[in-house]
Amino acid sequence: MQNITLRNMNLADLDQVMVMEKLCFTLPWPRGAFEGELTQNGMARYLVAEIEGQIVGYAGVWLIFDEGHITNIAVHPDFQRHGVASAILTRLLSNAKACGIESCTLEVRRNNLPAQKLYEKFGFLPEGVRKGYYTDTKEDALLYWKRSMSEVVETYDWIIVEEEEEEHGEQ
Repeated sequence: MQNITLRNMNLADLDQVMVMEKLCFTLPWPRGAFEGELTQNGMARYLVAEIEGQIVGYAGVWLIFDEGHITNIAVHPDFQRHGVASAILTRLLSNAKACGIESCTLEVRRNNLPAQKLYEKFGFLPEGVRKGYYTDTKEDALLYWKRSMSEVVETYDWIIVEEEEEEHGEQ
C-alpha cells in the first residue's frame, strides 16, 4: 500500500468526502451536516486519509467530556482492506486520548461484520443494541464501547485545532 497521509478535514475536502459518503453509506450525510461539524460543532474533530493527494478515507469523533463518540468512518471502496481504516482509527483514538478522552463509543450495523472485526481489533466490545436505529432498513445498530484507552499512544494533532478552525472557516 502506498503512503497514507492523515490530516484534519477542512471544507475544501468536502467534494471528495461527499463522493465517498454516497459510495459507502445507504443513508449518506448531507453536505450541510459536514459543514456544520467543521464550522459550528466545537466538540467535533474529523480526519481525512490521503494517498497521492486523493482523499481515500475519513472519520469523525465528538469529544464529550471524557468520552469520544465516533460518528463515522469511511474508506473509498477501491482502497478498502488495505489498512486505511486501521490507520485512520489509530490516529483518531490517539488524538482523542491526547484531548483527555478515556473511552469511546460507536454504532455499527448488525450486518457489517468487517467493521465489527476492525473495531474489535482495536479493543471495542459490543455492549448493547439500538433497535431499528437505521431508518432505511430498520436494521439494529450494535453499540460498541472501548472502555479503556490505556494502550493507546497519544498524538497531539488536535491541540492546535482551535487556532486552525478560524483558518478552515475562511476557505
